Amino acid sequence: MRFATLADWLKWQETLHPEQIEMGLDRINRVYNRLAQEKSEYIVITVAGTNGKGSCVAFLESILTCAGYRVGTYSSPHLVQYNERIRVNNVNIDDQSLCDAFERVDQARGDISITYFEFGTLAALDIFNHAGLDIVILETGMGGRLDAVNIIDADVALITSIGVDHTDWLGSDRETIALEKAGIMRTGKPAIYGDLDPTLSLVKYARENKVPLSLVARDFHYGWSDDDWSWCDFETKYEHMAKPFMSGDHQLQNAAAVLAVLTKLPSTIKVNREDIEKGLSMATLAGRYQIVRENPQWILDVAHNPHAANVLAESLSANPCQGKTHAVFGMLNDKDVKGVINKMKGVVDHWHACSLAVPRGIKAVDLANTIELDNVSQHDSVRDACLDLVPQLDKADRVIVFGSFYTVSDVMQNLYYN
Repeated sequence: MRFATLADWLKWQETLHPEQIEMGLDRINRVYNRLAQEKSEYIVITVAGTNGKGSCVAFLESILTCAGYRVGTYSSPHLVQYNERIRVNNVNIDDQSLCDAFERVDQARGDISITYFEFGTLAALDIFNHAGLDIVILETGMGGRLDAVNIIDADVALITSIGVDHTDWLGSDRETIALEKAGIMRTGKPAIYGDLDPTLSLVKYARENKVPLSLVARDFHYGWSDDDWSWCDFETKYEHMAKPFMSGDHQLQNAAAVLAVLTKLPSTIKVNREDIEKGLSMATLAGRYQIVRENPQWILDVAHNPHAANVLAESLSANPCQGKTHAVFGMLNDKDVKGVINKMKGVVDHWHACSLAVPRGIKAVDLANTIELDNVSQHDSVRDACLDLVPQLDKADRVIVFGSFYTVSDVMQNLYYN
């Protein structure tokens, strides 16, 4: 074996390919065909979108596991440990299984250069092919059409809300980006589009490619009260269901799309109302409006684009605190920083701009200049911001840590709020 530890494998993979991201499926397809001489028979659900992917994956994984099926899940990025990216029956893969899969990928690739994400995708598929699974859930990393997971044909495709993000690779507007996401759909295979404002380009793509597409508010519907929620399509109706553990109107939108997916699975997959309610009640997702402490309250949210920031701002407004709201804020330079800030300005009392010590990290001074307010302090790191902030807090205050997976990951790993 090339390396004995997971850390060594990952460090090496980061240097293996000259580009962090390289769009295209030719290289990974060739490696996969060498790797998977015997492909397992399982149902594949592929999930793409700008926001809501992670929540939908968590809902699907939880519901289908509660229904008694063996489920493999591939998602990204991770927050604390790389192992989070690959799960079998809601359990993160262990280090040794990952190292073994990496070795098999390395042997199969020969002299073909693949990226860090492609290496991990191939390892996940290799693990799934040896795990005796019923269903595999694949989350795209960024786009859809040219994303590494798209080498596998989806039996059901789910496309969540689409916003403007990753513009250097996907395009500068929703209609163009939606076409990239649409690439996970397959002719004759059902697809669900959960966006409340569907893009014309995606709907047209489905029609031209003979994809049976289900749209929210046209083919399935949902509603809610303070205490419960309901869902229906033309054949099925669920009334007075318990709301998901992950709260917010946007999570009901995600859950509604997931229920539509369940209705499109092959008839061999049986899921009842009890499985759905239990699965929704058990599904969690780290770093998505995750409350990790009270008095003062600390909330972790990876929101890093304007759409996600707007959802976060609405959640904060719907749940006001008696004290001040502090934002520990760090972002990457390929994001719409000003758009995110504008969505959050109305709900933040004091900003704590942090430099992120990663290649694309923005310096605190540049964040502060973009915020353009007086209520901003600058910090060399997330750690410095949190350690400076903690002694200042009253029990009625709250802290929202957001702007990047890197920002949230730092706090999750070091628990500065303890």
